[in-house]
Amino acid sequence: MTATLIPPVSATDGRPAHRDPNVLRWLGAYASSMLGDSVYYIALSWAAVQAGSPAQAGVVMSVSALPRAVLMLGGGVLADRLGPRRVVIGSDAVRCAAVLAVAALLFLTSPGLWPLALLALVFGTVDAVFLPAVGALPARITGKDQLARVQGMRGLAIRFANVVGAPLGGLAVAAGGATAAFGLAGLLIAVSLPLLVSVRVRDLPADDRSGAREETPWRDLKAGLRYLRGHRVLAPLMLAIALGDLGFVGPFNVGLALLADQRGWGASGLGWVLAGFGAGAGTASLLLTVRGRLPRAGLVAACAILAGSVAIGALAYVPSLVAAVGVALLVGLLAGLSGAMCGALLQTQADPAYLGRVTAVSGLVSLGLAPLSMPFAAAAIAAWGIGPVYVVSAVVCGLGGVVVLCAPGLRRAELPR
Repeated sequence: MTATLIPPVSATDGRPAHRDPNVLRWLGAYASSMLGDSVYYIALSWAAVQAGSPAQAGVVMSVSALPRAVLMLGGGVLADRLGPRRVVIGSDAVRCAAVLAVAALLFLTSPGLWPLALLALVFGTVDAVFLPAVGALPARITGKDQLARVQGMRGLAIRFANVVGAPLGGLAVAAGGATAAFGLAGLLIAVSLPLLVSVRVRDLPADDRSGAREETPWRDLKAGLRYLRGHRVLAPLMLAIALGDLGFVGPFNVGLALLADQRGWGASGLGWVLAGFGAGAGTASLLLTVRGRLPRAGLVAACAILAGSVAIGALAYVPSLVAAVGVALLVGLLAGLSGAMCGALLQTQADPAYLGRVTAVSGLVSLGLAPLSMPFAAAAIAAWGIGPVYVVSAVVCGLGGVVVLCAPGLRRAELPR
């Protein structure tokens, strides 16, 4: 279904995003899809552990990473050529069908690991198309002055899915095994489809479409990379995002578990620290949702990155669990604020005709390259200890803030009023 079949939405319709039914339909679809994703990962990990060895389960869980990283840039091109709404609807439909097919297969027989690995491969491939389109869609459903608020709303949806999805998936597994959990995940993703179909989008101006479209997808990709490389705000912003993710992902995905074990906090202590981080990040998203705009966005992002990097380094040296939870809350607040500012600047500074490709590069950095730091972080902690590795990670994160401060266009960047 093309965007032209639905009446186009105006730039703002005179309403803030959190009161716009069109944006709220998009938010409901996004939240339902993300909740389905959370349940899906619980179901996949449980089914893989039940069907094979721990090593085999690890392979199944990691299968989706390769196609997601390899195909992400192509997914950005597809989102810009076909339109993000159409791509999001199609990819969600494929994900829903794949999950429900595996649920049916598990209900009828015990096929082993191969359908799980195939499902993970399909999910990773579709994610490479889905994620850039999701990033490009907000700019087509609301005005630029509301994109920061939409980033906050999107952050709240992600936090909701993370908090509710894991226990919901666990309850489904307890009630009916992996079959029930996969079925629930498929139904949650299916809920997003009618909501997405009802979302109205704006067509691009004719000059934007003609200026962005090349003869072939390959030329589209090269044009997008040239556009990004030559942009005085987006180019340094992408470098800052890369440094922030590379410094952050290792400590919070590997280091926290090792830190909790070393300090004797146990799994419950680790859960409290993660809860503190989630509460801080959720607060930052709520702040943006309510305010809609913060002045001097580039400078705010730089200060939040620098302060957050100091908090990350301090986390390894706090003496008690209570202090660690407090520092993690501060890290979440600052990381959520800087992430939302960077995301809002990316949305508002990029030409909508290139937004799928710009989002794809950002996604490739965050989901393709940054996770590679995890095994290196684990090996470094084993060799030199937690403290030095956290300090180095903090320095890498802090360099992202330095990049923002050293790039005048990015440092002075403002969000639209």
